[in-house]
Amino acid sequence: MDSAIERQVASRDLIKSKKRVADHGEVFTPTWLVEAMLDLTKESDRIESRFLEPACGNGNFLIRVLQRKLAIVDLKSRKSSHNKENLALIAIMSIYGIELLEDNIIECRKRLLSVFADFIKIDSSNALYRAASRVLSLNLIHGDSLKMLTHDGRPIVFSEWEYLGQDKYQRRDFRFDMLAQGRAEKIAPIKVHDSMVVSEIENSRTSRMREAAL
Repeated sequence: MDSAIERQVASRDLIKSKKRVADHGEVFTPTWLVEAMLDLTKESDRIESRFLEPACGNGNFLIRVLQRKLAIVDLKSRKSSHNKENLALIAIMSIYGIELLEDNIIECRKRLLSVFADFIKIDSSNALYRAASRVLSLNLIHGDSLKMLTHDGRPIVFSEWEYLGQDKYQRRDFRFDMLAQGRAEKIAPIKVHDSMVVSEIENSRTSRMREAAL
């Protein structure tokens, strides 16, 4: 392809409209830059390492983070499909994002869920698919990362997930503004949930304590 045409195609891929650029400064991160940034850290080579993209757009950066994690999952789970499912869910649980524009955050969730589902080869009829969808609804926030508020003006709350073994997961909720004030390990969660299996994750609801904090 001619270099001038390549630049035009790349430009169209990086913006949705000139108005959105003017109103919100919206420009999507190109793939080459995402790869270069991720190559600077080995954290994407750890399935459980947590990533937060404070202006995640429609997910270009987070998609590559997930794909890199799933490549490690594939290597580690060659002998067990069950282990593959657990590790893939842990990868999803480690990814966080905040996005100002509603259509972007919806698209971001759908794209990440699609990558996860294609990797495990499942669809919406599967409990694991619905659990991953629930996790993404909690981890990917429609809001303003600078103000640390959701789109409707409430404090952003993130859920920290941990695999406990024996198919059980632990969820702890933290306020983003509190996390930003100091080291995460010194910040008390606003809610510690009972351990859950996949079917309980998919059916979980926001706790009363979390709602009060919001």
